[in-house]
Amino acid sequence: MRALRGSLIASVAMLPSLAEAQQAVTLGEISVVSTSPVGAGGGNSSAVQNLNTLGQTVPTAPAGPARLRGSEQPLNKIPSTVETVTARQIDVDRGTDNILATFARETPGVNLNDSQGNGNRVDLNYRGFTASPVQGVPQGLAVYQNGIRINEAFGDVVNFDLIPPQAVQRIDVVTGNPIFGLNAIGGAVNIQMKNGFTWQGTEISAWGGSDARTAGYLEYGKVSDNWSFYFTGDGLNDRGWRYQNPSTIGRLYADLGYRSQDSEFHLIGLAARSFYGAAAATPVDFTHIDPRAIFTYPQTQTTQVGTLQLTGRVDISPTWDLAGNAYYRRFSETYVDGNQGNFENCSSRGSFRGFLCFQDDAFNVNAPPTSQVAARRAYANQFTIIGLNGQPIPFRNVPYGTIDTTLTNSEAYGGSLQAANRDRIFGLSNTFVVGGSVDASNFSFKSDSQLGVINPNLSVSVDPNNPYYGTIPGLGTTDIRTLGAIGLAPTNVSGSTLYLGLYATDTLDLTDRLSLTAGFRLNYARIQTRDQTGFSPDVTGTHEYTKVNPLAGLTYQFDPALNLYGSYSESNRAPTPLELSCSSPTQPCLLPNSLVADPPLKQVTGQTYEAGFRGVIPAFLQGGALTYKAGVFRTDLTNDLYQVAVAGNAARAYYINVPATRRQGIEVGAEYAVTPDLLIYANYALVDATFQFNETLSSPNNPLANADGSINVRRGDKIPLVPDHQIKAGFEYFITPNWRFGLNVSAFSSSYYRGDESNLNRKLPAYYVMNLTTKYQVTKNLEIFGLITNLTNNRYATFGTFAEPGAVAGNLSINDPRTTTLAQPLSIYAGLTYRFGADPVPMAPEPIIRKY
Repeated sequence: MRALRGSLIASVAMLPSLAEAQQAVTLGEISVVSTSPVGAGGGNSSAVQNLNTLGQTVPTAPAGPARLRGSEQPLNKIPSTVETVTARQIDVDRGTDNILATFARETPGVNLNDSQGNGNRVDLNYRGFTASPVQGVPQGLAVYQNGIRINEAFGDVVNFDLIPPQAVQRIDVVTGNPIFGLNAIGGAVNIQMKNGFTWQGTEISAWGGSDARTAGYLEYGKVSDNWSFYFTGDGLNDRGWRYQNPSTIGRLYADLGYRSQDSEFHLIGLAARSFYGAAAATPVDFTHIDPRAIFTYPQTQTTQVGTLQLTGRVDISPTWDLAGNAYYRRFSETYVDGNQGNFENCSSRGSFRGFLCFQDDAFNVNAPPTSQVAARRAYANQFTIIGLNGQPIPFRNVPYGTIDTTLTNSEAYGGSLQAANRDRIFGLSNTFVVGGSVDASNFSFKSDSQLGVINPNLSVSVDPNNPYYGTIPGLGTTDIRTLGAIGLAPTNVSGSTLYLGLYATDTLDLTDRLSLTAGFRLNYARIQTRDQTGFSPDVTGTHEYTKVNPLAGLTYQFDPALNLYGSYSESNRAPTPLELSCSSPTQPCLLPNSLVADPPLKQVTGQTYEAGFRGVIPAFLQGGALTYKAGVFRTDLTNDLYQVAVAGNAARAYYINVPATRRQGIEVGAEYAVTPDLLIYANYALVDATFQFNETLSSPNNPLANADGSINVRRGDKIPLVPDHQIKAGFEYFITPNWRFGLNVSAFSSSYYRGDESNLNRKLPAYYVMNLTTKYQVTKNLEIFGLITNLTNNRYATFGTFAEPGAVAGNLSINDPRTTTLAQPLSIYAGLTYRFGADPVPMAPEPIIRKY
């Protein structure tokens, strides 16, 4: 982590032509981090460098006295790790149109899992904790945008693709800080967006490239007296690199700001929509023949979000300030998925032989003994498939499938209020912050299945007059369910959530070198779910969770070039409405297509220990600045939530609390910059993510599972999809004052497939990926840029799981149970950017030092 004085010295040394502009920026303004979400986005732009279209620091409207406000702290007083990604770093990856690409490229401890086959919808894994757009993935990171929580209400999912990358000012990943509330067990991702006070000018950019990608954006920012305005709109369209895999994204973002000598307010709006196809893993038997292959389709996902937000900050005295926000957020997601059908000819033990039944393998544990003929018949009849008319469907010997549709809607609203005091206590400098938050939501979730058949090309069709199999009765029947509503039934669940938080934190400078931080947060969660179908009355219920999470830490400024830190904190995560509604092994969920009755789940609690050092050597070699850091961490979770499959019915799954898990590791990083011409960085992370219990879990498609489809997990077994080792390195070099060239490489060790929690099978192989970037300033207003991802065209996978072997359709069959989602092959993008409306400067003096 860069020390404050070193950051200023290095920045000025690299930017001599900007010395006059830098005079408007104080030491504290260059290296501060918000340690709570309130006031972090738009509510205090005076603490952020004000940039024009070329990244140049410029003076703006009167900002009042230069001072830290709210929960902002200098980096050398934060007793935990902070990873920062800046707007300039995101711009390097512009062709990807993805802010997570920047995280993966430079941040130690981060890897991306692409379970969807689309680089715009990937899981962010940090230290073994996940923020994912996929319903059903346990979420372990809290994510905030402009101070409001954007983990969506129903499943805590996070849709990073709905955030316009060009509008991002900076992103801080803060660890070991319970002030960020629920889900911050692995850390908090705090996204601060641009506004008219921090960015001025007009910028138009357009690019295109591989897979028929076309994309572009318009960005505009202006200050007029005490008012500011910022707007951006962008769009992306491509056909995808896999079959049936198009992407379409559209986003609009605006910020209207007002700032006086002692206050600042922002009215912020966001509207975004995305559409994707073919979101699933593919059997390796298919990808060995054609890497672009997919499994059953259609698979489409449409997501929309709209947010309206008001943030504000008022200095109520020379030592006190008040900050807050209020928001309304609407979210909807529609998922259409063609799947294999878990159907068979009804058993002769029942009354419906010759008709279509749901496979009952996973439920036989509850079957009456064969000696009880009548009871056995009634039990078997429960699995008969019926439609809306209540009539059974004749069975045909064809590869049945289903078109499963889910619709999730939520409305979230709430706000936060925070007071901060910066004063002296017994002659010692002190920062005290106290605040509270209210986050409420209403949600609904609906799902249904339509009977279809899998064609030889793996498409699922619902027309009864099938060109391959002839006339098939019952195809196209909607809202199919079993007669007993077991295993398969339409879902209609509604409910609400209420999350309350109260927190306080204090940082006391015991000496001019030693600072003590202590604090706590009280979290309260109430989750209500209501079954609207009558099939699953036990879904209806109210669940409440409460916990107080403490924080304590120390920092010591050993000398101007070295800062030491250490901390202990606790955190918690309440089960989501999705998890609470799907935790019964006898009534599993076709995630995310069904919700059923459940036993209650416990909240997840975590204890995090962290220590390390960071610093900067301003004149290391040839006048270059070397920033460095190293740290160790451990997070122990109790009652961790885990998703497991059902024996004999792997298409369905449910959630359980497992006794304990652990994520621990080491992070080391360094960055070296010589004048504005050269930047080199390298980092390494060891992430040891393990189960800390001995227990049997269900994993029916694991080829080494027991006869009943279970596996034995032992203490120390690795959590799947988390590589132990990560190495990242890269450089940027100005070949001429107008031409920048960059190369970066990331390498990851092997990891286990999801479903192999016992660590018995072969792993997903280790891999590396290399990217090339370049940018040329043609004129003071025009630049051209290019990006090549996966330069060596490696074929690798970041996600893998298991499927049931057997015939699929026609001559197609699955012999190898492994399924993977291959990463995108070599891709090339190029474009141009035109800037005007601000005073352009040559390209070379751009700030290129990255904050640690």
